[in-house]
Amino acid sequence: MDVRTGNGFDVHRFGPGDHVILCGVKIPFDRALQGHSDADVGLHTITDAIYGALAEGDIGQHFPPSDPQWKGAESHIFLTHAVELAASKGFTLTHVDCTLICEFPKIGPHTSTMRDKLQELLAITPDRISVKATTSERLGFTGRGEGIACMATATLVKP
Repeated sequence: MDVRTGNGFDVHRFGPGDHVILCGVKIPFDRALQGHSDADVGLHTITDAIYGALAEGDIGQHFPPSDPQWKGAESHIFLTHAVELAASKGFTLTHVDCTLICEFPKIGPHTSTMRDKLQELLAITPDRISVKATTSERLGFTGRGEGIACMATATLVKP
């Protein structure tokens, strides 16, 4: 059996807007996350964790920000690619753990909806998906409310 674990980390800064998209869920907020795509820091991080477990680089290698076709793209495209790449190599995604790091917006009220969306995108049961949040105790850029960071771990298994 081939068991692999990958880690992902990503950050996005806040800019003008009226919502953020986190783990595929639109959350009303007085700002938006900035990025080349829709800036879904949660999906980007999980995507990188899967690529990491596959030893297939990172999201920027598969979807370069210099390529205009990805401008404003929905991040589920990137995650679906990573999941399909894993399957094409004979791996099954068995677990994802995602931690959003921010002072706001408050994540707790949205974690159930995020898990439901991830279940749909990842095709695994919700008991294999963890979405949680923490603050940075008002330290650093997340503590000053300048953006959101995220870290994730993904486990892949090939029989």
